[in-house]
Amino acid sequence: MFKIDTLCNLGDSDISGAMATPSSTLSAPAPSKALHSGLWAVQIVLALMFGAAGLTKTLKPIAELAGTMAWVTRMPEGVVRFIGVSEVLGALGLILPSVTRIKPKLTVLAAVGLVVVMVLALGHHLMNGEAAMGVPVNGVLGALAAFVAWGRWSKAPISPK
Repeated sequence: MFKIDTLCNLGDSDISGAMATPSSTLSAPAPSKALHSGLWAVQIVLALMFGAAGLTKTLKPIAELAGTMAWVTRMPEGVVRFIGVSEVLGALGLILPSVTRIKPKLTVLAAVGLVVVMVLALGHHLMNGEAAMGVPVNGVLGALAAFVAWGRWSKAPISPK
């Protein structure tokens, strides 16, 4: 057992030597495989959902979209298309940087961007009396995107190549 009086009797070189322990012993513990796998599962589900929704908003005529999304009639077409493109790019950003390990922190930014999209959508639905329709979906998707941002930023980051 290390005693305090032992520290007092160490010379300067002994203290610096004692402090220079291998970084592996001082680094944070590796994230659990369950968390890492869970984050990947959520990333894939969100990418599929946002990718499909984004492509729909980007490619379908507004008249067709209005049948399932009443809010598109209250927005200029350019805004609807912008939201769709943002969702597609967010979906790609959730997967590609992490899979390729090229700038994997971009996955965090994509997740944060999707949280912003969901918060704005949630606000829009609340202001237009569509709480029953918009709040559960936008709330859950936003929370899942926030989970990915938090997890990939601090708890289970993916290291770059």
